[in-house]
Amino acid sequence: MSTLSIRIWLEIDHQTAFRAGGWAYVLAEGSALSGTAGGDRAPSAEPIALAGLIEALKGAPAGSSVEVRSASLAAATVFRRLADPANPPENDLELWAQLAVAMKGHAVRFAPAAVQPRTPAAFAAAWAELARDKAKTRPFRAAIPKVNLAKAGVPA
Repeated sequence: MSTLSIRIWLEIDHQTAFRAGGWAYVLAEGSALSGTAGGDRAPSAEPIALAGLIEALKGAPAGSSVEVRSASLAAATVFRRLADPANPPENDLELWAQLAVAMKGHAVRFAPAAVQPRTPAAFAAAWAELARDKAKTRPFRAAIPKVNLAKAGVPA
């Protein structure tokens, strides 16, 4: 029995001046696409990246092999911290605990991505920016409409 392979493009957009950030992901399970965007107030990008990764992994079927692709420095930092058990997180412990639960049952790996036009990373980055702008006034979360996801540029 083969393991289901999932690809996730996750992008984070944080604006320090407004202490607000947004995240968005596109999840590809074969030819099926799903995605969500969200945002909240936060003093740094790390809790925004954690929240986005938690939500993205919740969308992945149990037992799947997941490749998370991102151009976001905040997402890359989260994965570096996961890979270094000698340097445990000191902040946002509740989010880190939620991430540990979301990762259970998945083989998760990180791959860098480039935000180039007409790519899933660029699509997710645009939605993350929208989520960040909406999060300046209140928490935001919305599924990305299927008609929009069809334009995400996900390779076959």
